[in-house]
Order: sequence, then structure tokens, then C-alpha cells
Amino acid sequence: MNRKGKTIIKAVILAEVILLILLGLLFVRQKGENDSLRQQISNTEEQTDEARQAAEEAQAEADDASDDVSEAAGNEENENTDSAESQMSGGEAEAAGEGSQTSEKTAAEQEARALLDQMTVEEKVAQLFYITPDALSGVTGTTQAGEILRQAYEEYPVGGLVFFSNNLVSEDQLREMTSALKELGEGRVGAAPFLGVDEEGGTVTRIAGTEGFPVEDVGDMSLIGATGDPARAEEVGVTLGAYLSSYGFTMDFAPDADVLVNPDNTVVKSRSFGSDPELTARMTAAETEGLQSQGVLAVLKHFPGHGATSEDSHEGFAYSNRTLEELRQCEFLPFQAGIEAGARVVMVGHISLPQVTGDDQPASLSETVMQDLLRQELGFDGIIITDAMNMGAISENYGSGEAAVQSILAGADMILMPADFHSAYQAVLDAVNSGRISGERLDESVLRILTVKTEEW
Repeated sequence: MNRKGKTIIKAVILAEVILLILLGLLFVRQKGENDSLRQQISNTEEQTDEARQAAEEAQAEADDASDDVSEAAGNEENENTDSAESQMSGGEAEAAGEGSQTSEKTAAEQEARALLDQMTVEEKVAQLFYITPDALSGVTGTTQAGEILRQAYEEYPVGGLVFFSNNLVSEDQLREMTSALKELGEGRVGAAPFLGVDEEGGTVTRIAGTEGFPVEDVGDMSLIGATGDPARAEEVGVTLGAYLSSYGFTMDFAPDADVLVNPDNTVVKSRSFGSDPELTARMTAAETEGLQSQGVLAVLKHFPGHGATSEDSHEGFAYSNRTLEELRQCEFLPFQAGIEAGARVVMVGHISLPQVTGDDQPASLSETVMQDLLRQELGFDGIIITDAMNMGAISENYGSGEAAVQSILAGADMILMPADFHSAYQAVLDAVNSGRISGERLDESVLRILTVKTEEW
């Protein structure tokens, strides 16, 4: 090979070596860049992991905080609930009970209004009267709901019938009669008449001690009051209510809520729980609760109090010279207690209060006594019924018709036993038709009567 050829070969080899070197350098450089990139990626991944971990830790802290808040809120809610329940055991529980009673009363009023809206004026006026079966039938000693009594009731669907000893023969007779009268009332006006009796115990009883009626005479209330134990008065109410209810009665003209202010008083001396107004109040409330626990309405009597009188209103005017402040501190207390115990009926007596009214007008005819004192001051919203209007205080001084009209105008809801039922009924009907007694006034009393009839006692 010549020199020129060898030179070319060397040049080619040198070029290849240089190329290899360059390629090596390039490879090394690329590897370095790759390592750097790989490191950057690794760093980025580490940073991402750190960020993710930080985020997770932050979320965990947030969750913990949320749990704390929820737990705190739950604890607070539980505390509030416990507090509310604690409060409900006191005043709020009482308010809830009153709310329930109000709801029941509203339902009864709605039912009563539906009945009222279907009544004629004549039927409404008849509801104002509470008379004996004898007065309705015209037959002395009526002992069954026979054709005469049924026809009379169809014409005069009275609000109540009060029984006396001459209406009682036997247990079966009495149950049959009261059952028939209830059915008669339901069919005639949609509500049974009140079926009542004077069954105080002791001095005043119609059933206990009567032949054919094997029931316990609970004795005079003066003896019950002497025990000083209201539980005894409640037992009296339960006993009376149990046997009266079994015979079909729905009302007892008891308890006597009079405070024996005058020790010489002979009208209520043995019938009253005593001379201590606070004890008499507790006894009155207890007997009221006992009676009504058996489904028999109690009647508080004789508002504004017969215990300070000397006279007997059965014979003529009976006067109480008590001032209004004295009445508030004494005689009113048992009536207030009985009303608070759930009494839905109060009997107003024929008692004159000259120191309060300025005249001798009987309480049963007095707007001051019935409206200002009983309704407004004592807050009574139930039925006001008069004492028997055939008693001397009324019958010797007023005609049956005018007395009934005056009593309704003064605030009474029911007229008990007028001396002449038919003339009293006609006088009230005429007063309504003439506008002397407004339609609104008539409806007011009849609605009260029907509401109590439809309530749960």
C-alpha cells in the first residue's frame, strides 16, 4: 500500500474515534440530564406526597374539630332537652295539661255549638230549666218514664231533672227510669238532660237510708270536717259518686262549700265542713275531685256563702252582712278551691248582701254577685244554677215568671225548680221573643249547658 492510502485509512480511523468520543460524551451528557430529570421528578413526587400528607392531616384535624362541634352540639341539645324535660315536670307540664284540657274543652264547645245551631228558640229556653219529674209530667210521685212524661219532655226538653224520695222505688226502677230519660234526651235534642239529686250525706240525703237502696250513708260533713283530713272528704265524694253513677245520675248537688261563720246558723250547721275557711276549701276541693272521678258532676253551693246568715232562705230573705273584703278572705275560698278542682257547676243562693249590693236583692237575682263576683273575680266559666226558686225567699216576693227572667238577665244559666214551671218557661220565652232577653244572651247560657254535657268530667 502506498503512503497516500495509509494516510487516508488513518484519517478514517481518527474520524471514527472522534465520532465515538463525541457519542460517548453525548451519552454521558444525556445520562446526566436524565438523572437530573429523574431527580426532579422524584423531588416533585416527594413534594406531592408531602402535600398530600399535609392535606390529609388537615382534613383529619377538620374532621376532629367537626366531631367536637357535633358532640358539643349534641351535648348542648341533650342538656337543653334535659332542661326542658325538667321544666316540663314543673310549670310547663302544668301548662301542657292545661293545654290538653283546653283542647278537650274546645272540642266539647264545637260539639255543643253544632247542637245549639239545630235548636229552636223553644228548645233553647227549655234547656234553661232544671225541674222535678213531677213538675214536668204533672203527676206527683212520677217513678217511670211512661207516656205522660215522654210526651211532656217532647214538648219541653228541659236541661235537667232533679229526683226526690217520691221518685224512688227500687234500684231497678231507678236505673230503668234514668236510662230511659237519657235515651229520650239524646233522641230529642242530641243531649241527655242532667239527672241530679241532693245527696250530701247525713242530714240531706235522698237515696241513702231509703228502703230498697242498700248504700252507705257517709254522714254529715261537719263530722268529716272535724277529722281535719281532706282525704276523708275525697272518700265521701268517691262513695257518693260511685253509687249515684251506678243508678244513672250525672249530677250531685254537693258539696256544701259554706263556711260556718255564724255558729247559730241552723241551715248549714251540720252540712258545712266547718268554720275554718282554709280547711273547708281543702275539703270542698277533695270532695269535688272524688265525685267527678266517678263521672258525677259536683255542684258547689250556696254562693256567695250561707254560713253567716241567721235566717233560712227556704222561708224568706236570708241576710249576710259581710263586707266584700270579709267574703274574699273567708266565704269565697272554698268556692275558689272547688272551681280550681274542676267544678263545672255553682249554685247561687237566695242570700242578700246589703254591704256589697246596697240592697236586699237575693244573690240569685243579682248581676253584681253572679257577673262581677262569680264570673269576673273568681273566674268561673261553667254553669251558674239558682237555688230552688220555689223557696220562700223567691216565691214569697216574686212571681215565678219574673223571677226566672230577672235571674237569666242577671247571669244565671239554669233555673232550678220554679214554683210554677210553665209560667216561668213562658215568661222567659216571651222575654226572648220581645228582645228583653237577647238571642245572644240565650245562646250564651245554652252553649254553656251543652258544653258541660259534652265534656269529660
